[in-house]
Amino acid sequence: MSKSQATQATSRARPLSPHLSIYRPPITMTTSILHRITGCALYFGTLLVAWWLIAAATSQHYFEFVSWVFGSWIGQLVLLGYTWALMLHMLGGLRHLVWDTGAALEKQTASKFAWATLIASVVLTAAIWIAGYLARGA
Repeated sequence: MSKSQATQATSRARPLSPHLSIYRPPITMTTSILHRITGCALYFGTLLVAWWLIAAATSQHYFEFVSWVFGSWIGQLVLLGYTWALMLHMLGGLRHLVWDTGAALEKQTASKFAWATLIASVVLTAAIWIAGYLARGA
């Protein structure tokens, strides 16, 4: 067998590496990645909260400007995302706290727990925003 034939035989026998078009990430991996992303997003959101508090302490005109920014459609979208990130990160932290006790570590249970975390974050975000609009009388 020549060297090129041996190279062809070994390169054909190698297994294919899983990639995103054929590999479906498990929900626990997805929520773990989202937990890290939301943690980073909360840093940005906390800067927005600090901006709002500084504006409240500075002057009424500046506070009205910042309130106008947060009240715009893009500001509302950012605040909605911040609320969701806060809820998902909090629930992910609670999920990890439960896992630290050694509970709910079985594959099926962990997957159900991850789905519950994701769904509950959306439900809590909606509940917070509905309560906020009802409290404002809108």
